[in-house]
Amino acid sequence: MEQIRSTAAQIIIAVIPIVGIMMGSVVVFFYLLWDHRRKVLLIKAGQYSRPDFDLLSFSLLAGLLLICVGITLSVFLVVFRGLALELLGGVIPLAFGTALLIFYRMKRSDRVS
Repeated sequence: MEQIRSTAAQIIIAVIPIVGIMMGSVVVFFYLLWDHRRKVLLIKAGQYSRPDFDLLSFSLLAGLLLICVGITLSVFLVVFRGLALELLGGVIPLAFGTALLIFYRMKRSDRVS
């Protein structure tokens, strides 16, 4: 049975993602604008302090998460698709996670010595 869609319905279906992306962009823009203004006011008042960022902890966490996701996706794709190009969907996060863990190990050994 063939279903006939009206032109108006097709236009609405095409416009919904565009409007969603535009609204999301507006929200992100105003968040960045208001955060910048807040930081400027804190600097003028002399109350601004830079947030601490622990690169080693971030590298460890992101590396472990990416390795877990990469292994899971790689195994899933090998089982269901075989050795095909889709396997890159699991190998790429696996490689990024491995690189982050190597970075973590190198930086940690620099700190110790």
